Amino acid sequence: MSNQTNRPLSGYRVVDFGQYIAGPAVAMMLADQGAEVIHIDPPGGPRWDNPADAIFNRGKQRLILDLKTAEGLHCAQKLIAHADVVIENFRPGVMSSLGIGAQQCRETNSAVVYLSLPGFSEKDHEQASIPAWEGVIAAAVGQYTDMGQNRILMGINPSFSPLPLASAYASVLGATAVNLALFSRFKTGCGESIEVPISAALMEGLAYNSMHIHGLPDRYKSPREIEMDRRKREGEDFNMNYQDLQEFLDPFYRTYLCSDGRPFYSVCSSHTRHPQACLEVLGIWDEIKSLGIPTHSAYLNKNDWPNDAKCTLVSYPLSPEWAKLVSDKMKSAFITKTAFQWQEIFGKAGVPGCAHQLTKEWVNSEHALACGSIIEVEEPEYGSMRQLGNLCWLAGDDEVLTKYAAQKISLNSTELDEILTRWQAQPRLGISDEEHDASGLLDEVKILDLTNVIAGPTIAGTLTRFGAEVIRIDPPVPALDPWNSTVFGIQANQGKKSILLDLKSEEGRLAIKRLLPQVDIVTVNASDSQLARLGLSLDELKALNPEIILCQFDAYGGPKVGPRSNHLGYDDLVQATTGIMSRFGGSMNTPEEHAHFGTIDVLGGYCAAQAVAVALVNRAKGNGGSLARSSLIAAGQLIQAPFMYDYPQRAPFNEPSGREVKGAHALYRCYRAADEWFFLALDAKRQGESFCAALAIDIDLSDNEQSELTLQKLFESKPLSHWQTLCNKRDIACQALVSMDELRKANLIESRDDIDLMASNNVAFIHYSKHPCGYPVDLIAPNSIRLTQTKVTLPYEMQKYGADTLLVLKSLNFSQIKINEMIKKGVTATSWSELYLPN
Repeated sequence: MSNQTNRPLSGYRVVDFGQYIAGPAVAMMLADQGAEVIHIDPPGGPRWDNPADAIFNRGKQRLILDLKTAEGLHCAQKLIAHADVVIENFRPGVMSSLGIGAQQCRETNSAVVYLSLPGFSEKDHEQASIPAWEGVIAAAVGQYTDMGQNRILMGINPSFSPLPLASAYASVLGATAVNLALFSRFKTGCGESIEVPISAALMEGLAYNSMHIHGLPDRYKSPREIEMDRRKREGEDFNMNYQDLQEFLDPFYRTYLCSDGRPFYSVCSSHTRHPQACLEVLGIWDEIKSLGIPTHSAYLNKNDWPNDAKCTLVSYPLSPEWAKLVSDKMKSAFITKTAFQWQEIFGKAGVPGCAHQLTKEWVNSEHALACGSIIEVEEPEYGSMRQLGNLCWLAGDDEVLTKYAAQKISLNSTELDEILTRWQAQPRLGISDEEHDASGLLDEVKILDLTNVIAGPTIAGTLTRFGAEVIRIDPPVPALDPWNSTVFGIQANQGKKSILLDLKSEEGRLAIKRLLPQVDIVTVNASDSQLARLGLSLDELKALNPEIILCQFDAYGGPKVGPRSNHLGYDDLVQATTGIMSRFGGSMNTPEEHAHFGTIDVLGGYCAAQAVAVALVNRAKGNGGSLARSSLIAAGQLIQAPFMYDYPQRAPFNEPSGREVKGAHALYRCYRAADEWFFLALDAKRQGESFCAALAIDIDLSDNEQSELTLQKLFESKPLSHWQTLCNKRDIACQALVSMDELRKANLIESRDDIDLMASNNVAFIHYSKHPCGYPVDLIAPNSIRLTQTKVTLPYEMQKYGADTLLVLKSLNFSQIKINEMIKKGVTATSWSELYLPN
């Protein structure tokens, strides 16, 4: 192991009991920041037979313990007694039955931070005991049902995705919670018991798919949504094919074929600059401008639009007539160059777009390797293994790219004795002499939020529940349309004050100068070049506040600079460049954006929130302010962790892909019973014989194709309740597929001041009957991180942009006369539009 004494989490000791993805991934993220991690494997070795297990356990020491023996349990208890963090992802009650549950650990070690990542919350008495496979969790919260507008229009339901979204969201939220608890421990002297149910984390991560605005005007609906409404209204079948569906995509938000046969993805809608810049780069702007395409403000109500205008260039989507005209001309332009030529042209021009790639291509791409998002680790079993890099990092951490394969130690070994002796002798960090109560992990922490769209606002939005005070600043003239800024903001901008101010103006710079000494954290989504133009480098900020933390989030950033580091990008572009879209669609010829909206955006925001939490711990250790970073590509790699690696003898990249796939294999897939769809999950080696006995069938499970056909026919013969009765007796998962809409309606709570977010069984939704936007709104409750010692609160509803402009400026000693002058000059404003949501 390297000398990690100067790293953000150096000095912290972690005991990791996790298996599969979620638990080991949390411990990997802590090890990636310098923590010392002992990973406990059961007799027989790790439960997950996947090369990615080597990634999630890198930088750790692996110890096999039989916790059912007195010797193994005693060793675990000795480690726990002197640990800072304990991690496990078993079903509720398993660790307690062994004598090392959260309460038992904290009785012997009050300073320990104990993280549990069960599939379902211990309070969910119906589901807490079921085998929580990744697919079972996805089925239980609607991930496989009505899986995106494309699949609905194609009439494909359910759909399967091999991406471990649930474990990805849960692991990052878990790591964030652990770091925040370690930060709070400097103040309180106490540890924390944390539960992050993986199912609740998945539901919160899919927030933009479950949110519902009752009566939302049609102008905010995509062409696909409008076509879905039409087909329902007129009773038409949902049977579109892939090619026909492409014509229902906005021209600035779709795939085009290039001269080399490789597709190129453009995401240039909704920003005031990007659509025109895209057309300029393609050489067709003057022609389209001359045809009279509307360019009026997207913040006007429709009855105030120019005569006969049915859309505007600067707002998604274009009308069908303009969409066809523009897309036809864009098709003719794209076919003149190769996809990678266009990628370079778009990148240099600051226009969002990229070539589609396969995951294997991304792992071995020039940029991924140059920027350090993909690293090489020497593995004893796999040789030189290319792996996903850090999920987040602090600038100046010289060891961030240096990773080591896990080292095996054994019970009663000299190495283990030395570890135990050192842990007993070495004082733990962040233990104050006096214990102090804290109502929230981030009480008295102030955040200045300069982000936009989804991923950026999610950073501070994730932290508001822990007591952080957030002020967000947006420009007086919006750069994004109401769909991207306001509709999306209803979720991510809860609990934030809003001010509209031009930061490039003299008054804007003065306001920032007065505000920064009061602020702990600044969040911004910008590339290095954008940050330099804004004058928001860490050095400039630290000149005003040496303890400040700057959280920088971008699309293609890594610990080092690569050829695409300053390219602009969005969620869908990272899906395209890292291989998600080609996998989900089934091939490079039929790429399809992953069905769930904000797939990478929300996870990216969580990754950056984790970066903030790491930076807070680093600052509490006496290391001052720092630059904390993450990126969309870091998040896009994590949700592909089971496939995001390469090595000389790697098996082909042939994981399940495409729209017709129902699962990974016969014993891990969606089936239809006589009355409804369900997800079956079991381990053939451990449970195959018992499964066949339960169903009274004799099949060769090694013949996957024949097994699927046999099981399909069998399951269709009886209702799901019959199969669940047989399977549950043998601890075999047989989970009904539910829709997010059903889940939302069944778990809806009316908004009120005294909501206990920890009281719900598993997931909860909040209904705001009088939301400030003017429409009733249903939003997922922020309850996936459940704390025992400290408070988690429901942030207040997002107010109209600019609602706090006057209040904040006055608090910064701007007089009303000066504010009126600033409003007149256009450097500040109290609103973007007449209505919260223009109609």
